Amino acid sequence: MAHGVYEFSSKTLDGKPLNLADFEGKVLLIVNTASKCGFTPQYEGLQALHAELGQKGLVIIGFPCNQFGGQEPGTEEVIASFCQKNYGVDFLMAEKVDVKGDQAHPLFKYLTSEAKGILGTEAIKWNFTKFLVRKNGEVYDRYAPTTKPADLKADIAQLMAE
Repeated sequence: MAHGVYEFSSKTLDGKPLNLADFEGKVLLIVNTASKCGFTPQYEGLQALHAELGQKGLVIIGFPCNQFGGQEPGTEEVIASFCQKNYGVDFLMAEKVDVKGDQAHPLFKYLTSEAKGILGTEAIKWNFTKFLVRKNGEVYDRYAPTTKPADLKADIAQLMAE
């Protein structure tokens, strides 16, 4: 029986079903993203990780969110176009969701309960908070928005070797 993040589903930016159970046996990097944020250039680093490790079992899923400074105001189409045009993103992009508060997507409620932030807080504080998930669906760790995607390579390699 699937457990951990594999219990959750969403939709892709273009409205197709996105079932996390489809990625069982792969390492997941789940990120709440935004197109008009100081950390937006991290799309480049995320795409580089995807290009280097995607064929080896890493799945990156970006979840656009407009809860931090209104930095993701666009529609799904605008977001998809921006990511592709500016950063060549071809890793998975999910539908726009809330990642904190009462309306938070159930996946993010789960992620934040499993991997606490600074001083044990659950709430996501800003865009580009990253969650790394083991091949069995368990949350491995949470990384601050300031953590560059390239800085996750050692942890990703460790989880891929498990």
